[in-house]
Amino acid sequence: MSGWVAVVGLGPGRDDLVTPEVSATLAEATDIIGYIPYVERIAPAAGLTLHPSDNRVELERAELALRLASEGRRVVVVSSGDPGVFAMASAVFEGLEAHPGYMGTEIRVLPGITAMLAAAAAAGAPLGHDFCAINLSDNLKPWSLIEHRLRMAARGDFAMAFYNPRSKSRPHQFGQALDILREECGPKRLIIFARNVSRPDQTIRTVELGEATPEMADMRTVVLVGNAATRRVGPHVYTPRGAE
Repeated sequence: MSGWVAVVGLGPGRDDLVTPEVSATLAEATDIIGYIPYVERIAPAAGLTLHPSDNRVELERAELALRLASEGRRVVVVSSGDPGVFAMASAVFEGLEAHPGYMGTEIRVLPGITAMLAAAAAAGAPLGHDFCAINLSDNLKPWSLIEHRLRMAARGDFAMAFYNPRSKSRPHQFGQALDILREECGPKRLIIFARNVSRPDQTIRTVELGEATPEMADMRTVVLVGNAATRRVGPHVYTPRGAE
């Protein structure tokens, strides 16, 4: 029996936002590999081995997945949201590049609903025109690069989605990000704080940049910033599809 690796997205949190394709692939798996909270979303089953691991060991997970597949196992590497957005798909290919002996392994990447898209839908349509996504964590890139990208995205008048905005180990950086955005966009730009998107305790809070504080975000929050045309209509926030 030939093994394979599927890298899948479990969506933003709610079970019915997992795609049918991902559900069917999970049902075929012999092994599930991923970060502890994501593996915990998979129900134990006969013949299924769960391999939860801590954060920041993505390449070790990738190597384990490739090795198990080479032994004929059907391996699913789980991420939240979409596996290609700041998640495990890139790590698996990085692991493949580092271990060319696994080059013949069948690898599939199955898309999922990202947190930023679920957050945008909950708020209305703030990403309705050109937008970009930036991971505010400096674990894998320097803060100076993040600052540069923030300024360039703001000057390009992109709507923006921010992942990993504020953690206990780096509580000050999101405040710096807000200062940059206020410098570049002014105080009236709309900013959305979407916490625990799609879960029962979901909260969506929209304020102007001048009112935003670092404490409004944590690692369970996706932050969306509109462009110059983004506006409210009733309880909703949207960005028009066209630009002058």
